[in-house]
Amino acid sequence: MISLYLQAVLGIAVFVAIALPLSSNWRKVNWKLVGVAVALQFVICALLLKVPLLNQALSYVNRAVDALAAATLKGTSFVYGYVGGAGAPFTVTDPGAAVTFAFQVLPLVIVMSALSALLWYWRVLPAVVKAINAVFQRALGTRGPAGLAATANIFLGQVEAPLLVRPYIARMNRFELLVLMTAGMATIAGSVMVIYASMLGEQFQGVLGHLITKSIMSVPAAILFSHVMLPDAAEQDHGSAEPPRIYESTMDAITRGTADGLNIYLSILAILIVLIAFVALANGAIGALPDVAGAPLTLERVTGWIFAPLAWLMGIPWREALTAGSLLGIKTVLNEFIAYLELAKVPTEALSERSRLITIYGLCGFANFSSIGIQVSGIGAMAPERKKDLSDLALRALLGATLASCMTGAVVGIVAG
Repeated sequence: MISLYLQAVLGIAVFVAIALPLSSNWRKVNWKLVGVAVALQFVICALLLKVPLLNQALSYVNRAVDALAAATLKGTSFVYGYVGGAGAPFTVTDPGAAVTFAFQVLPLVIVMSALSALLWYWRVLPAVVKAINAVFQRALGTRGPAGLAATANIFLGQVEAPLLVRPYIARMNRFELLVLMTAGMATIAGSVMVIYASMLGEQFQGVLGHLITKSIMSVPAAILFSHVMLPDAAEQDHGSAEPPRIYESTMDAITRGTADGLNIYLSILAILIVLIAFVALANGAIGALPDVAGAPLTLERVTGWIFAPLAWLMGIPWREALTAGSLLGIKTVLNEFIAYLELAKVPTEALSERSRLITIYGLCGFANFSSIGIQVSGIGAMAPERKKDLSDLALRALLGATLASCMTGAVVGIVAG
């Protein structure tokens, strides 16, 4: 077990080293900031997972999501009937096959989106974002709009969070833009967080608490890698940014939140159909090649070989690193949704509970190639004059977010034991 801890410690150092070749001026890297950002991840992880009061609070969040899922099932049962979870008008011989992802599980994203909008209008989420941002500002010096938007990514999506600071984007320097993009890819939105929790809840107790912990840890990790890659960007001070009021009334928040959730719901359905089809096509093409090591080639095997070293550096034993690496590859090439679906299918003997936890942290984030297009087009629409900078920084943001997620996996492997 000690060797696994040493692996993870080595991994933290290697992840930083991987980012150095992309640094605009590695001699100007503030190693004190790097050390503080790493230490902050350990503190956040230890506080949320080891302090009984905070850990109990996360367990209540898990219960709240269970209640939310049960309430959503009431709505889907009414709208879709037995396909949405109501009693079937015939004898069901295989109850597991009666659960439909599109009509029973995924509608939770619509309800969660509406609830998030409501909590934002009621100033609950802005207060939480402002409190967390104050900690990061004091520890890492992330002042102004970039720090606010990076922190808001804990709860909002990679395009929704920048909307909070839209007037400032045109005046942000390249470092601030990179923080904005990297934090967006290193975290996941609260609306899909609950979906992943419902997908993995049976395999891993209290998984939502871990997803929340990971998203919070990812903010200092994203700032760390943004600084390493652009350490010589001149700091700007736009003044203190306040979380803006987005909605006009309670009903406006509910209706607009529902509409946003519906867009996310339909987008997830469409992308799942397309990407799963593409995986099948890719496996069909790769499978035509000669077998390797007595087994046919698949996309999962190829990505496993590529990403297995990263999984090992996160503190996962080598015998399990190919499995975890395959999931990391699927997340990067396709998206984390597909990767979590595949993780839910992995047999318990293929990944230990500790390795499964580390993998959950490594997969938690929007760091994939499609996010580059989403951010360049989404954020670029808010500030068209910065599209070239966004395009130039996109690969740095993708690498930084991937390394940030891997680093949080290494940290939780050390802290959780």
